[in-house]
Amino acid sequence: MLIGVADWNDGMNRVGIEGKGESVWLAWFLITTLRKFAIHADRRGDAQARDEMLAKADGYAEAIDRTAWDGEWYRRAYFDDGSPLGSRTSDECKIDSIAQSWSVISGGGRPDRARQAMQSLNKYLVRDDARLIMLLTPPFDKTTHDPGYIQGYLPGVRENGAQYTHAALWVVLATALQGDGNRAFELFQMLNPITHAIDAKSVEVYKVEPYVVAADVYTAKGHLGRGGWTWYTGSASWMYRSALEAILGFQQQGEKLFIKPCIPDKWKGFTIEYRFRSSTYEITVENPDGMQCGNVELTVDGRAVEEAVDLIDDGKHHRVTASLRSSPSAAPERAEKARL
Repeated sequence: MLIGVADWNDGMNRVGIEGKGESVWLAWFLITTLRKFAIHADRRGDAQARDEMLAKADGYAEAIDRTAWDGEWYRRAYFDDGSPLGSRTSDECKIDSIAQSWSVISGGGRPDRARQAMQSLNKYLVRDDARLIMLLTPPFDKTTHDPGYIQGYLPGVRENGAQYTHAALWVVLATALQGDGNRAFELFQMLNPITHAIDAKSVEVYKVEPYVVAADVYTAKGHLGRGGWTWYTGSASWMYRSALEAILGFQQQGEKLFIKPCIPDKWKGFTIEYRFRSSTYEITVENPDGMQCGNVELTVDGRAVEEAVDLIDDGKHHRVTASLRSSPSAAPERAEKARL
């Protein structure tokens, strides 16, 4: 997929400046988009459009696995001259976060490679000492293979090797989609700004407001863990979705509500109160078996229901119980649903 003058990371604006460079991440994103539109085409009875989109998505997935696998993770892009970016052969930016997380989010990556890619992400990009998730490493500094204005940032600032929270939250989402509730919540708490201001020492390091989301958190020498610019709505919305939809599993589609949690196995349960128009739904999620994810047994006002809650605007108070039960195939099921 041609990167043009950049993809999600607009700082990589010279990777494809001559019109030949390609983005691996953009291909993952296109796979996701094509498959979602295929669902709508199918609902409209347009089988030809559905099949064309699914075939294109499968073709992109096959091309990525054939050309962009670097041995332990997925490459990020290719320059105009064909040189890889985000490869073990790269002098800088050997691994980039979003090429790994979206192999899971898109459902396009081969399961074994997607697992390996996420393991590499955790190994090289998660800084447990500073409690942050880097976008890429090592940062751009002296390379003569010009990636764009991203290299104009100091190493360890903003997209150039710092935590870029928007992308870091995709790591949380991908981890939850893999069925690892323990790690998903651990990573979420690394990004939670409140946890960076729990005492005077952490406040002195973080320096910015702990009640809003920072766009970036520095890894630059002498500034490790310092928050960058704040009130970043793009990251705030993904933090909300990652917590509510990916971890707590609260997923509303039209007038149907699905409860598909992926939580730490030590959690015994949690509650959500949700107002749907004039009605109120009191939702209790129970985890008696100490699961991270699995089958969910649903009841609405004491009546068993299959798969989803039908939301009704009747002005009444409804009680929903969701019991998380053991299921050997739980994690693969979540991955397949992510694919769709």
